[in-house]
Amino acid sequence: MVMTVTTSTGKRVTMYCLGSLTFVPSEAVKDEETHKQVLQRLAETNDFATAIRTWFHLADDVNVPEADEYVYHAIASVKLSQVQRAVDVGGAKGMHGWYKLEGGDLLSPPPQADIESYISIFHPSTATASALTAFQSNAKRSSIRLRSATYLLSKRYIASDWHPLGNQLIIPKTKRTARPRCHWCGPIPISSSSSSSSSSSSSSSNSNGKEETLQNENDNNKIILTNPRMSHHVLPIFMHHFGCAVPSHESLCLLKLFARGRSIIDMGSGNGYWTFMLRQYLSSSSSSSSSSSSSPSSEQNVYAVDNNQSEWRVMWIDDTIVADGIKWLRSTAQNGGGQDMVLLLVYPIVGGDGSAAGGKEGGFTRELMKAYRGDTIAVVGTQNGNGYTGFKTETMDEYMEREWKGEGWRKVVQCPLPSFAGKDEALFVFQRGEALGAGGNGANGSVVGVGASGGTEGTGSKPKKRKKKSGKKKNNNNNGVEAENKGGENGEEGKEEVEVEGGDE
Repeated sequence: MVMTVTTSTGKRVTMYCLGSLTFVPSEAVKDEETHKQVLQRLAETNDFATAIRTWFHLADDVNVPEADEYVYHAIASVKLSQVQRAVDVGGAKGMHGWYKLEGGDLLSPPPQADIESYISIFHPSTATASALTAFQSNAKRSSIRLRSATYLLSKRYIASDWHPLGNQLIIPKTKRTARPRCHWCGPIPISSSSSSSSSSSSSSSNSNGKEETLQNENDNNKIILTNPRMSHHVLPIFMHHFGCAVPSHESLCLLKLFARGRSIIDMGSGNGYWTFMLRQYLSSSSSSSSSSSSSPSSEQNVYAVDNNQSEWRVMWIDDTIVADGIKWLRSTAQNGGGQDMVLLLVYPIVGGDGSAAGGKEGGFTRELMKAYRGDTIAVVGTQNGNGYTGFKTETMDEYMEREWKGEGWRKVVQCPLPSFAGKDEALFVFQRGEALGAGGNGANGSVVGVGASGGTEGTGSKPKKRKKKSGKKKNNNNNGVEAENKGGENGEEGKEEVEVEGGDE
């Protein structure tokens, strides 16, 4: 939680980042000069630690990361100085040797140009669908980039052809960079078995050591992840300073559209990064389409609800509701099961025996589904079944198809997100009832559209008839990619020892 400390001069200050008295999220995202300095420092010296310390105002002497004794607990426990040493090692000692051919030959990591190209897919100044297609079209044959692009396109689904919101769901690029630009070094290449957490450090983290493959149709040279259990040292830093997953411009605009002026519940909000970003977008008329249906109302809010089980170095908001999420949602007198709100789950815990969360495997997500009375649920989590979010053995859309299709739920969006090391995140959106309009009544035998996405903008039931155009149309939707992981557990939980004065929520 955000803490209030007393300075040596007796001034009471809200501390959003442990170790910094001057970092304020709402001011930091507008600080263009510091933003430029950080990016320049990364480009020129690859000094990851100094970039973090500069952006978050950690101590006066930002050039001495060794002075920072904070321990980041996530998948591993590391200090900032240790992370910088790992970055400095680069590809030595196999640090970047994440891919090999099935026959055993180690492959070089993707070139810098492919890494930059991947990151640009999610930039506000690009249209995601077009950028993904270009990412595939410009890839070399049998490259990691080609396999990854094909995989991401095969997973992508936007129900623009039958959903009431229609082409509003296809988010256009912006003429200028949309604020706030917080995730300056969060995205990584290259899809479900991606290779690096910044332009300097390659990594992957899957759950149970099962090999993950990327393969093109009619291509016998499978690419295998060499060390699927491990992740690079930078990942705990990103998780603590930003979040377990990174929102993209497209995903935030889509959530704003689906909210239609209603409030959003960020359930299991963690350090509040998604809540913070959503609030900026809900209050901005330029961050989404011009539709009046997406304009925020005076009553619209993003409620951040978290049980405070995990601790974070950075908190992006100061108004987290500390409560058991399921009990809070079931509080009928106050919240009515979220009937008039959108439910957002970012990186829902898996739980189960042996996990820090305890309880039943998948129990958190199951109970929330039972308690929710609204018509729109959005989930940010894995799209490759690696067991890091929600469930150990299935993805969210598979779960919704198996257990909730009888309740009328249907998948309307699955779009990839810029993913951290070794992850393969996506935004899933499911709706039911009147929110689906006349075109969402479960045709094709699949209420939520699992397996029917085809990786297109608007593949669904009862497609609209389009006029034939002259010329040939190139089909870039190649479904010949396999990416599978099983088991695993998210590891955000951890405790840090910090001495502060007079902490309060």
